[in-house]
Amino acid sequence: MHTQTILTYTAFAALSILSPGPSILLSLRNGATYGPRSVMWSGLGNISGVFCLSTAAILGLGVLLKSSAMLFMAVKICGALYLFYIGIRHLFAGSNGLAYESEAGQAGIAPRPRKLYGEAFLTAATNPKAVLFFTALFPQFIDPQAALLPQFLVLMAIFMSLSYGTHLSYAVVASRARHLLVRPQFAKWTNRVVGAAFISFGSLLLALRRQTS
Repeated sequence: MHTQTILTYTAFAALSILSPGPSILLSLRNGATYGPRSVMWSGLGNISGVFCLSTAAILGLGVLLKSSAMLFMAVKICGALYLFYIGIRHLFAGSNGLAYESEAGQAGIAPRPRKLYGEAFLTAATNPKAVLFFTALFPQFIDPQAALLPQFLVLMAIFMSLSYGTHLSYAVVASRARHLLVRPQFAKWTNRVVGAAFISFGSLLLALRRQTS
């Protein structure tokens, strides 16, 4: 692949990764609540979900989602319901949803790595919009005259590296603000904002229309 193609793709991928979304919000929550180390696992879950979606796009699932209204609707509903679940859980968390040790000023005890990984994986993997995104993105940077697999691996390595680094960076920034979250009133409103944001993402996902052309 040409250097100019790789640099252009890297810039485009970075912009798309930095834009707010449910996965970024999840990393912010985990970083603020449990510390940056927790995002090492949830970030890994996120890029695993992204890898599955990009592979599905390469294998033609993106085209299938465009052509099958029923399949697209099923995937979309599953993704939206999961985002609703996370949002509702935060809305009803009250002031104790962000676990902190106020005296020590340290992050609360994080869930098991498998739970952090699984939650992030499902958040990333249940988004049909991402499949359509990769279906539209990859053809712009892949040379049809060259071998497909090496190009796919290069593009995905770049995307996953950028994504993982971005999630860790967001987690570090969020952890710096943890001293604010020892305040019960602030924690309560933070949970409300996070919950409302996830529900909004779910609603936007439900409003996503199938592309037919």
